[in-house]
This record gives sequence, C-alpha cells and structure tokens, in this order.
Amino acid sequence: MSSYVIVTDSSSDLSPELLERYNVLSIPLAVTMDGMEPVPNDEIDTKEFYAFLRSKKGAKTSAVAIETFKDFFKPYLDEGKDILYLGFSSGLSSTYNAGFVAAKELSEEYPDRTVATVDTLCASLGQGLLVYHAAKRRDEGASLEEVRTWVEENKLNLVHLFTVDDLFFLKRGGRVSAVTAVAGSALGIKPIMHVDNDGHLIKIGIKRGRRASLDGLCSRMKELAFDPANQMVFISHGDCEEDAKYLADRIRQTMGVQNFVIDFVGPVIGAHSGPGTMALFFLGKER
Repeated sequence: MSSYVIVTDSSSDLSPELLERYNVLSIPLAVTMDGMEPVPNDEIDTKEFYAFLRSKKGAKTSAVAIETFKDFFKPYLDEGKDILYLGFSSGLSSTYNAGFVAAKELSEEYPDRTVATVDTLCASLGQGLLVYHAAKRRDEGASLEEVRTWVEENKLNLVHLFTVDDLFFLKRGGRVSAVTAVAGSALGIKPIMHVDNDGHLIKIGIKRGRRASLDGLCSRMKELAFDPANQMVFISHGDCEEDAKYLADRIRQTMGVQNFVIDFVGPVIGAHSGPGTMALFFLGKER
C-alpha cells in the first residue's frame, strides 16, 4: 500500500464512484442555495440542483476555512501517511490557498511527514483528469515527489474547453455583460471558452447555435490533442447528458478516442456555469 494519499476537493467533479475507483480522497466544498444554510457538495442531489437553477433561483459558493483542510488532513498524518493535495485553480477560487496554508502549518506540526500541494490551475473534470493521471502514476509505483513533479510539469498541457447554453449564469458571475447576454441569447450565440495558463476562464471564440458550439469543441481538440486515440478524455455537463454523448461520438468518429468519462459538472462549478454547460478535457500541446 502507498505511503501517501492523494487528496483533491469537490471542484474536481469526481463522483464518489470515480474517487473510489482511483483511490482518491476529496474535501467537500459547500454551496449555498437561495439564501439557505451552506450544504456540502456531496450532500446535494445534482439533478435536483440543476432543476433549482433552471427555476432562476441562485446558488453561490463561499471560501473554505483553513481549519477544514487541517481537520481533513490530520487523521492521515496521524496514521503515518504523507499527503499530496491537488487543488482547485487559484485563478478561480481561494480554495487552493487555504489548502496551501493548512499544509504549511501541518508540516511544522508533523516534521516527519510530507504535506505537499499543487495549484493545478484546473477546474471541474479538468482538475479531475489531472488527478486521474496522478493516481495512475502512484499506482504504477511513483513516489509522492515523482507524482508532484509530473503534475507540475504537465498541468499546462491539460486542456479545458467549455461552452454554455444559457448566458444568464455567465452574466451573473460577471463573465459577460448584460448587453452581451441579452443579444447573444436572442441570436443563439454560444461562447467557446478555456482555462488559461493562469487558471482563469477566458473566452476564445463564439459559435452560432448549440450544435455548432459542440462541434467547435471537437475541432479545437483535433488541433491541440496529443495522440488523441490513446488518451483518456473527460467530459462534464450541466445536466445535458445527450449533448455530452453527442460530443463524445463526434470525438470518437473524428479522432478514434475510445476512453471517456462522462459525468456532471457538480454544484460547486455548476453554481457559476449553470445548466447546459459542456466541458471537454484532454492532454494537448498547449492550453
């Protein structure tokens, strides 16, 4: 058994089944729905969450406390385990910084243990895919430091491509203006976005119509992907599974990809991106 554990947080959108399959631990982040008390991400029914958002009710996330990380890490350190935490992009959230500070403080409390952190500069199943690659290397016998180094050296090759079906949520989060949201919705304009090298969500193009936006994600992958037929590709969706299956079929037909994970954009990310979000993740020559 490995002498260290890999920990992420629930912004990775790895389901309980995937976390168990990859032997990864996840710190649940909280979501506040329409003014109610914050609820841990893993206690929210995702289908019900998207129905809630479609009613135009609001959901938001809040900063996680340093003590939350320390309380999560300590039992494993007490067992004699080292920890590698792969955290949510610092360009989108303060989550990673809280984990980093917790790790620094615990390293002083447990001088014989290693508590290492990586700012993945990733989000959703992009973060999840990087965690998958880390877990795979751990299971092949790589040390904590070897895995940490691989993640640092390869995280800017983890391509994130997004589109949304409803500009309302990007407007509310300040990603597009009210005028753009109204005009874009009327004209069926769909943005193509990515997460850049600083971990920020950036618009890189537009398409007119939903199907064109999905095909645009596929085309962009064809331009960027390393040896796509032999990759594991992750797709996350905001309760639009049929569109996710369409995108996977297009990628399969175009590039011969056989290995996919398709799952929900979880409530932590979905609170900001909304229903109808489609996100595609793979390794490529650049973000």
